[in-house]
Amino acid sequence: MDKQRKPYRTDLTDAQWAVIEHLFSKLRVYKWSKRELMNASLYLVDNGCKWRNLPHDFPPYSTVHSFYRRARISGLWDKIMSLLVEITRKNDGKSGMPSYAIIDSQSIKTTSRGEERGIDGGKKN
Repeated sequence: MDKQRKPYRTDLTDAQWAVIEHLFSKLRVYKWSKRELMNASLYLVDNGCKWRNLPHDFPPYSTVHSFYRRARISGLWDKIMSLLVEITRKNDGKSGMPSYAIIDSQSIKTTSRGEERGIDGGKKN
């Protein structure tokens, strides 16, 4: 439905939509455009509001929730993020996919010290 409304700060620009539009080509066409559903989803994510508090110039909140949920289950959000990561890396002069990853050793808990300890029921430790 091409309802004219004032754009929100979170709305996709024409250039941004052109990048991800092909990911929506196999989805069924309903009353609301996929771009409008994406704009509503981005508004919700950015503002952290409740589904029912979605502004009235977006599709009904139940429609947006259904779209968001189906996109999550089908992996559409992951596809969009992977595509954007690849494009960003290429724009930075890197290969599309990273060749290695670095894990910060302080962010991973080790279990070697846990083996040295015992449980003393009297001390409740």
